[in-house]
Amino acid sequence: MVAGLANIPENLVTKLEKQSQKKEKTIMGYVHDTASSMLTQLSSITATVGTWAMTVASHIWTLNKTAAADTSVLKIPLILPGNAAALKGAYLKSIDIWWINATANLNDITAALYTCDLPAQAGTQAVANPTLTYDTAHATSAQRYTQAQHQMTMTLSTPFWVDQGRECYLELTVNAAATSAIKLQAVRSNYTLRL
Repeated sequence: MVAGLANIPENLVTKLEKQSQKKEKTIMGYVHDTASSMLTQLSSITATVGTWAMTVASHIWTLNKTAAADTSVLKIPLILPGNAAALKGAYLKSIDIWWINATANLNDITAALYTCDLPAQAGTQAVANPTLTYDTAHATSAQRYTQAQHQMTMTLSTPFWVDQGRECYLELTVNAAATSAIKLQAVRSNYTLRL
């Protein structure tokens, strides 16, 4: 029984207790998580040139390129919670990408971030190219194209909140030598989540 309600009829006390419990259940929280991240499904990545295929070995899935001397541009969608309200949703800060290069060095591998604002009816799409900075182990082309297991972090010079009408994607340009064996392992977006 609710304290101080001893002289009130029992059916009214029960009703007041139920209303009190209902109010407690509807209290909402606020999320401000500065360490959120989201992996991109490798199967959602598309390529302009070359043969790329999902492969599995020992239950480890990778997106593999068939060896050939060509330049592929991969579109890697970043799956981020957008929001129409200012300063809410995902505040994109950095992107990590894991890959293996074997057999022969690449000629080069570079990454660029793009945002595409969805158009209004009969409008046109607007594309922007926010600046990224490579980590110190991948700052030069020679560091990126080597035969190795790579984990490259690209940090945004100016992080931003993702609007609900904005698509974000990474373009990874892979300039391969004839025998370069490339396995893309994972892509992760790192952001602050505010809801």
